[in-house]
Amino acid sequence: MATAQSTPASSAKPRRAAAAKSATRAKSAARASTSRASSSSASTKRSTTAVKNPTVGSYAERAVLIPVGAALIAREQVLARVNDTIESYASPAKANAQLRKFERRGNTARNRLEREVRKTRVRVEREVRQTRASVEREARRVQREGEDLANKVQERILSLV
Repeated sequence: MATAQSTPASSAKPRRAAAAKSATRAKSAARASTSRASSSSASTKRSTTAVKNPTVGSYAERAVLIPVGAALIAREQVLARVNDTIESYASPAKANAQLRKFERRGNTARNRLEREVRKTRVRVEREVRQTRASVEREARRVQREGEDLANKVQERILSLV
């Protein structure tokens, strides 16, 4: 305490005020923690009496924690994507590289779509040819049967006359 006497009075005054404030803060923090502990024990007593089955409480807790966790993970992923996007356009060289990448991806998608359209067109044309051939065969068969029937009717009419 010899140092306190050797310091000038003007610098000792702010130190004493700071010490008094910290002591006051410590007392209020102790009171708050005591009141929190008593209120939390009271709320714990209420919650244990209200929830007889502990699994119901765990299900309710999970029902709250799952969407919160999912939202936080989604937010982190979005932020990571935004940062990646910003970094990918940080310089003209990087921006040109990204544009080339997009062009290649678009070219690939266009080629894939054209291939799919060609395959679909070939399949539809094949089905049309097969259906046309089937209809023509059936038409020839019906025509033959009609001609045969007409010939039989003529023969019966001639045989009756």
